[in-house]
Amino acid sequence: MVICLSSTLTMTIRVIFRAVKIEGALAPYDTATLKIYYLAKPTGCEMEQMSGLIPADAAKAPFPVVVFMPEVNVGSEAYHWLAVRLAEQGLVVVTYILVAEEMPGFINLTPGVDMESVKPENYGNGPTGTAVSPILSALNDLNSDGILAGLLALDKIILGGHSAGGTIALQNGHPDWFPAIKAVFSYGAHTKASTMLGYEPGTILPLVANMPTLLIGGTCDGVIEASGIRYDAEASPTAAIERTFAEAMPGGQNDSYLVLLDGANHFTIVNPIDETTGRPFLDHPAAQNEDELRDCLVDLISLFIKAHVLNKTSAKNSLLEEIEKKPFIYRSECK
Repeated sequence: MVICLSSTLTMTIRVIFRAVKIEGALAPYDTATLKIYYLAKPTGCEMEQMSGLIPADAAKAPFPVVVFMPEVNVGSEAYHWLAVRLAEQGLVVVTYILVAEEMPGFINLTPGVDMESVKPENYGNGPTGTAVSPILSALNDLNSDGILAGLLALDKIILGGHSAGGTIALQNGHPDWFPAIKAVFSYGAHTKASTMLGYEPGTILPLVANMPTLLIGGTCDGVIEASGIRYDAEASPTAAIERTFAEAMPGGQNDSYLVLLDGANHFTIVNPIDETTGRPFLDHPAAQNEDELRDCLVDLISLFIKAHVLNKTSAKNSLLEEIEKKPFIYRSECK
């Protein structure tokens, strides 16, 4: 017999897990593990207490979905704080782990990059992210069966990402490839192309689609600064991001934003940071309180989604006010 008790909790974030196959990848590097955050409503029932599976708060549905794509060699736990904060805003958030050998001899955690699709002769002809389609398929399955069945707003999906994951998010927000994606955001990411792939130095890859986009960077980004040799030897924490906004993004709809955070570094969006992997040793120290910078990040991302995915006019006004007046904003632009 199932005995249910009333609960006094008002807000609870819970997760469920899924695994998806990456089409075209060779085993054992053909599976991504998803961690899916959602706003739950505990009932206190015995079955819930024994299984740990807590129902979603159906009264707050349908939930728009954020798919967040990681930096190379940064685990999904590094973005746990962000996923929880966004889930508290009524969003379902997907983070994931994928291990792949995308270049011979380099086995990494990765957002999932189709190396053929990013080459000069192929760029723009199809998705550059190998994990996007499988994750969207998994969301369809979740909306059909299980604890989130019928609760996902699958016509309101947002791609976000950090660094390499942010680049993949920017490049795959394309309505012809993925009609459900309605907006993209990135942190510490740009579309400057590596000369190792055959591009001319300084090439900025265009973003074919014109959709709401939020491009965020930090003035103390030592990783982008140190990585200039990959592109054109330019050593700057923000120039590649600024050029991406100026040259890659079509604009003209007043729904695309550049925001540079004063004192933020490449890994400000990561908490906690894992010093044993990735390239945090290249980063500059943050020059501002990082907890406050992360608060600013959450405000920007959530207002952007409310303004341009949920079409809330008040959120757009608040977003414009945020980027114009927030003390942590070094530079901002909208087009």
